[in-house]
Amino acid sequence: MFFLVSFTIIMIYFVVKFNRKRNPKATQVKDNVMLEATWIALPTLLVILMFYIGWEGFLPMRQDPKDAMHVKAIGRMWKWSFEYPGNKTSDTLVLPIDKAVRVDLFSKDVIHGFFVPAFRIKEDCVPGKNNYCWFIPGELGDFDLICSAYCGVSHSYMTSVIRIVPQDEYDKWLAALQSKTAGKNSGYQVLDKNGCVACHSIDGSKSVGPTFKGLFGSNVEIATNGTDHKITADNSYIKSSILEPNKDIVKGFTPNIMQSYKGIITDKDIQLVVEYLKTLK
Repeated sequence: MFFLVSFTIIMIYFVVKFNRKRNPKATQVKDNVMLEATWIALPTLLVILMFYIGWEGFLPMRQDPKDAMHVKAIGRMWKWSFEYPGNKTSDTLVLPIDKAVRVDLFSKDVIHGFFVPAFRIKEDCVPGKNNYCWFIPGELGDFDLICSAYCGVSHSYMTSVIRIVPQDEYDKWLAALQSKTAGKNSGYQVLDKNGCVACHSIDGSKSVGPTFKGLFGSNVEIATNGTDHKITADNSYIKSSILEPNKDIVKGFTPNIMQSYKGIITDKDIQLVVEYLKTLK
């Protein structure tokens, strides 16, 4: 309001004072060194002051405590997963109350946003870039975790929960996590770890990509370089689909959605995936 009124009054004053009728012949207005120095110095000092205040608030956000526990958050289309010390994973981020935690943020495909509204935290997960955030949870309960960056078709479904529990309850949960994951099929673990089940169902339901149910050994209609033909979904086809996903496009599905997993999924893991797909009749 102050600047609006001030600038409006000054503008009207100049319009009246330098009106053509009052000054039919243009004259040069002599410069005023003091005035020019003032309007350069004052805004510069204000900007420096605002930067200092912002920097003082920003620094603590990027300097996590040395004793903070580390958890890795991995975003992929369209799911969150979390890795704890000891190579343990979960779909829900469970943390002990009143303990500093650093969340290292990674993306497997596109840009995702790690956004916890209740904690006033929002950081990007960018492919190929190491980013992180840290906080000290001070209240027990479940808190929403959502993706704040539009990441594709099922972006709105990319949600999870941060569950804050007492330390003893967290210790018990973490200890039990190993037995919970160890019982899963190794091939399924590879698919789940790399976000494959977010786009490919295992029960025959329609999704972004073809279902895994009944895939192995079936005849698949595909397009290769614009030419339609059928191919048997054998070991070679599964491997090619993982390493070169846009080479053979299954009829009815959109190309260029899946990224190549060359260098990410090993030949050994691909064989585990093949063995698992054989069980999905």
